[in-house]
Amino acid sequence: MQTQQLSRLMYLSWEIQHKKHCSRSKAMVAAWAIMLNEDITIYYLVRRHSRSYNPNKTEPSELSLFTNQ
Repeated sequence: MQTQQLSRLMYLSWEIQHKKHCSRSKAMVAAWAIMLNEDITIYYLVRRHSRSYNPNKTEPSELSLFTNQ
């Protein structure tokens, strides 16, 4: 893995650990799952926050959880 991906993974796991008050290993597993399934996560978030009377103007394929630099 690249250094940038590892630092994102560590930062995400740190946030999960502190916000959810769980162990370091559980937070790391959750962060790893989020990063591996980024496209599925975005699809469900877009679907969850869409309403039939006010559809989203963006496609899930155009979105990303993490900016690619």
